Amino acid sequence: MTMHSNATRLLSLSLLAAALGGCATSKSVDEKIAEAQAQTSRKLETVETQVEDLQQKQKQTDVRLDQLSQESREALKRAQEAGVLAKGKVVFEQTFSEDRVKFAVNSYDIPKEGQAALDEFAGKVKALSDQYFIEVQGHTDDTGGTRLNDELGQRRADSVRRYLSRSQSLPLARMSTISYGDTLPAESNKTKKGRAANRRVVLVVLE
Repeated sequence: MTMHSNATRLLSLSLLAAALGGCATSKSVDEKIAEAQAQTSRKLETVETQVEDLQQKQKQTDVRLDQLSQESREALKRAQEAGVLAKGKVVFEQTFSEDRVKFAVNSYDIPKEGQAALDEFAGKVKALSDQYFIEVQGHTDDTGGTRLNDELGQRRADSVRRYLSRSQSLPLARMSTISYGDTLPAESNKTKKGRAANRRVVLVVLE
């Protein structure tokens, strides 16, 4: 075999090796690109799932908020703005009106049967395992002027808060009061029964 033939053969082998090496390198790059694309796709799917979960949770929260009374929604908002909540939710709401705490016309005194009802309420609060916050809301019927009703509603709320603190040792710092006066009637003020139902206190318990 001549020297020229040997040189030609070596050159051919070198070219073949280079070509094979190039193919291997190209294949490796393609595999890396494919893997990167797969990882990106998985991350996008994860993000989409998280977004869907958040949207679903928000939808559920909206539904729960829609189911709350106006008193509870407003109490929750005030408590959140004050930063006194851990979970930001309403645990339960309880209304004391003619059938439980019978406030007489122009009165904020709590009768004996009303005290028993408040004792029962305090027991439910003490059974909570997490920290709580209570908003006590005072309401009136529409007899009397706006200023009088605002003051009377506030006195009813203060009276209940004071009783819960003194008789049941619920911390004053975990309770606030507000008066709605006659602005949020539960029933029509055109009847005696309706006016009695409107002379009430609503307690909203939040966490």
